[in-house]
Amino acid sequence: MTTTEAVILAIVEGLTEYLPVSSTGHLILTEAFLGMQKNAFTNMYIINVQFGAILAVLFLYWKRFFQSLDFYFKLFVAFLPAAVLGFLLNDFIDSLLSSVITVAVSLIIGGIVLIFTDRYFQQQIEEAAHDEEMVEVKEVNEFGIEVKKKVLKKISIGWAQAFIIGCFQCIAMIPGVSRSASTIIGGLYKKLNIKRAAEFSFFLAVPTITAASIYKLYKGIDLIRGTDIQFILIGNVISFIVGVIAIKFFINLITKYGLSFFGYYRIALGVAILVAMAMGYKLEITE
Repeated sequence: MTTTEAVILAIVEGLTEYLPVSSTGHLILTEAFLGMQKNAFTNMYIINVQFGAILAVLFLYWKRFFQSLDFYFKLFVAFLPAAVLGFLLNDFIDSLLSSVITVAVSLIIGGIVLIFTDRYFQQQIEEAAHDEEMVEVKEVNEFGIEVKKKVLKKISIGWAQAFIIGCFQCIAMIPGVSRSASTIIGGLYKKLNIKRAAEFSFFLAVPTITAASIYKLYKGIDLIRGTDIQFILIGNVISFIVGVIAIKFFINLITKYGLSFFGYYRIALGVAILVAMAMGYKLEITE
């Protein structure tokens, strides 16, 4: 891996981690377009560079993320399905990380699902535009007088809701599906409006991707050589900066327009890839 390749992959990661377009799928496509060779370190890098995007969530949403122990327990419940399946299917998942066709097909199918999601959950998408960030509460001050105060609205989610959303996250183990898309759809299915579903998806990424990054780093620590550490550090800094920008863009976009925009993008990209391959254009990650 060259410095240029590491930087490009980090930018792609930051842009796509929280968009419902599949960051892993886009990283695989980027590797193929750059003609990169498949190796264990590259696989580890594209997982570990996601950690910078996680820091973007904590940077933007730290007040809401650090809200209560109850919220963390529910995040853990949502995290469990992917943790168990990810551990059991680790080698199989790795084997899919070089399949461009898998990504293309998943992009198309996922795009169709997003378009129908917009229509099916239209009410919950419209509700998000009126969901205020602050709520008014009553409290008694030090003089014993009841006063009104505005506080940051917490995400209200139940145990069953958290677990089901976590199960939806498991679908994203297939490259091209999108962790963000699957968990947002899971949130909509469990009656969250699209803005809160997206935010819970962001928060669920924290334990999920952190665990995956640490596990990959532990398994591949012997693979790191020379400038590889610099690649990982630089990559995470870049994915953090780009991730902050992408999150702000995404929340504003889905609150106003829903998910269809990303659905059409996925379909167009997936079809373009399949057409290019059918015409003989080689899109593959070499061994």
